[in-house]
Amino acid sequence: MKRFFHRLRHLSRSPGYPLNLTPLGWLLLLCCSVFITGFGIPLLHGQWNEPAIAQSTNVQKQEDQVIRDFTLPKAPSEAPVYRPAPPAEAPAQPDSAQPAPVTPAPAPAKAEVKPNTKPSGASASKTPASQYVLEFNRSPIVGNRLRLQGTYAERQLAFTRPRNWSLQSAKALIRFQHSPALLATRSNLTVRVNGTSVGSTALNRKQSQIGQVLVDIPTNLIQDTNDIAIVAQQNVDAKCSNPADPALWTEVLPDSKLLFSYQPQPIPLDLSRFPYPFFDSLSLDANRIAYIRPAMMSESWLTATGRFQAAMGRLADFRPLNTRFVKSVDDLQWNDRLVILGTPAEQPLLKTLKLPFAVSGNQIIDGAKNALPGDVGVLMLAATPKGGNPILIVTGNGADGVAKAAQFLVQPTNRRIGAGQAILVDNLDDVPTPSARQWERALPDANEFKLSALKGADQEPFQDTTVRGASAPPVELNFRALPDDHFTRGSSMELVYSYSPQVNPRTSAVEVLLDGVVVGGKRLTSETGASRESLNVNLPENLITPTSKLAIAFRLTAREQGQCGVVTDQQLWGTVHANDTRFKLKRDSSVQLPDLKLLQVGYPFAAPQDLSGTAIVVPDSPSETELLTMLAFSERLGRLSQAESVKLDVYTTGTLPDDVRKQRHLVGVGTRDKFPFTEAFDTKQGFSLGSVFSRLWQQQKIQTLPDKGGVIKEVMSPWNDKRTVLALSGQQASGLSTVKDVLNQDPWFFQVKGDTVLISANAQAASVFDSNAYQLESLQQEPQRRIAQTNLLAASSRFLQDNWFLLPTGIVMVCLLLYGIVQLYIKRLEGEKK
Repeated sequence: MKRFFHRLRHLSRSPGYPLNLTPLGWLLLLCCSVFITGFGIPLLHGQWNEPAIAQSTNVQKQEDQVIRDFTLPKAPSEAPVYRPAPPAEAPAQPDSAQPAPVTPAPAPAKAEVKPNTKPSGASASKTPASQYVLEFNRSPIVGNRLRLQGTYAERQLAFTRPRNWSLQSAKALIRFQHSPALLATRSNLTVRVNGTSVGSTALNRKQSQIGQVLVDIPTNLIQDTNDIAIVAQQNVDAKCSNPADPALWTEVLPDSKLLFSYQPQPIPLDLSRFPYPFFDSLSLDANRIAYIRPAMMSESWLTATGRFQAAMGRLADFRPLNTRFVKSVDDLQWNDRLVILGTPAEQPLLKTLKLPFAVSGNQIIDGAKNALPGDVGVLMLAATPKGGNPILIVTGNGADGVAKAAQFLVQPTNRRIGAGQAILVDNLDDVPTPSARQWERALPDANEFKLSALKGADQEPFQDTTVRGASAPPVELNFRALPDDHFTRGSSMELVYSYSPQVNPRTSAVEVLLDGVVVGGKRLTSETGASRESLNVNLPENLITPTSKLAIAFRLTAREQGQCGVVTDQQLWGTVHANDTRFKLKRDSSVQLPDLKLLQVGYPFAAPQDLSGTAIVVPDSPSETELLTMLAFSERLGRLSQAESVKLDVYTTGTLPDDVRKQRHLVGVGTRDKFPFTEAFDTKQGFSLGSVFSRLWQQQKIQTLPDKGGVIKEVMSPWNDKRTVLALSGQQASGLSTVKDVLNQDPWFFQVKGDTVLISANAQAASVFDSNAYQLESLQQEPQRRIAQTNLLAASSRFLQDNWFLLPTGIVMVCLLLYGIVQLYIKRLEGEKK
């Protein structure tokens, strides 16, 4: 401080300096300057209450950088609005409690729909309510009937409410028939929605006549996800009914239905809601995606479209998703969501749409009429002129920009920060590729882990679970082995559990089941209950598969029997402790390929799970059927994988790089005359397609006319003996279409096995959902190759297991060798004695 004032004094006394001030004067001058700078200037500009611009955050600096690089267009006056058109009106239903029999309405998915022609300004109150009929037979657990057996029986069905519904009314029409032996005064049928009773009727029909009851459901009970329960109380005796009496039955018929009256609500489009409305997980109908083919086919368009479809498959999971191509907006149908992917040069339709960023010539321009750089991706939302269909635009002025925009949508970490009607994607972080043995839905790669390391049906870590009752449902969880796991003897499970003190230990037990097969059990021992008991279970190596389910069942009986066979059992409970239950697995990485049964879980094409180890190849000029088959396989891989990114690549025959050909698993798509890999059908032993509608298998050769069948075939890659080539082909487009249908439909896809599947279509089948729509013939002729990552000891053990017949021969040879050595030694000793 003294040095500072000394310098000020020296400066003030310097000759020629305009101010001759003392150090105190300099200090006062400095304070005045700070006051004027910090307070006077903001007051003059009226900015006293505004934040200081000089201390901008990193986010503000990034925004300023974007504004400096690209001038944003003026915000649109109104966001694009999607106004979903209601389906065709369903026939009106009577309101009485006992209506006359009605003809079952067709399933909504098959009903004709009509677009909403109401003007955009029409209010929701003036729009007539739409009707929706949801029949019970759409649930796979219903089948031909929903049977209720015993003195007390309950069955549940789940349903959802679409996001854009403003529900006006809801009703349940239950059609049923019951045993003629039931007592009407002591038997009834009750309907519950989300745990609340909404109606009941006596079971008093004679001679098993069909009855029906129409109940109103309060709209405030309906949530996003719901369940409807049908509860039957049944008795055949005024005093006591045996719960096991076969005369105690009621069947709910499959044409029972839920009737909804609703008004579709307009949806302002915003990328913060993506993937909605392009995919609605609560939709009662199949989500529908429509693409427009580009004017010029390119590798970048193929890859971006394949990755986007794989991401949609991940979002869909088990839900249906319909995909098709359209030529223009006029070809869209009700419930179609349009995706336009590609540069303005590839998609001329962009020039005709009202978009946040204008299109001039074949360039996307910013607010200053400057073309955006080619490596900047652009995402925009729009709607058809009448708002009946939403439109997602994934574009850019170059192939790199289109790839960035598509990659932004397929990576959840990036997608979460999206908002607004348009997004400029300048930079994206590269998501690391997971390990080939890191599968979210399979067992951990570690050989020792806790039960809490596994995930339940809700994809959340498994927690302590308690079940109640004498007929308590088992505690179930997926116990899926990794596809290349090879288990050996010694795998075990230490189950830690507890149970209530009211159980009868003589007749109560706990069991462990793998795919319905009991692998271990133990009688409960304590009459006062147990806070912790354990059970060591050996897990058979041949029962653990990539689709296994583990179940822990408590067989509980009460200490005292109730009157009339009715047992009060809610005081009985059993708990599985997730943090204490442990697994120890004995396994190595070893698998035999080719094997199409492994394709049911995605292997080897979904390893790693971001699909970076797979490339799809289509002909140089792919047809619409070939493109749809490529999208169907991409979607299937998405359904079978879980990762933070999608790195699937799609090429044409002429653009496939040599390093990709040698290093990745390949999937060829195309009819026989345009198939990318002729090597897949040049094998000597397996099945192959030849020219002039010929088929070759082993030494046989036939010609078919016509050949409308499809072929799925897997062979080892001729360019890398550790990679495979999958052929999706057929002699004609109709045959390739059957392959597409098999990939899209779970009941058919999960039947593929062997190394070759021949698919033939039944021309008389009404739809692909018909159980007789296709016939699949599996062949296993190609020699399999074992792909293993094991140590020398494990490899030797596995070799001896596969070639056990060599073991006796080896033992004999070793014995003969030892015998010869001993004889030589004996002769040598005899010679030395002589």
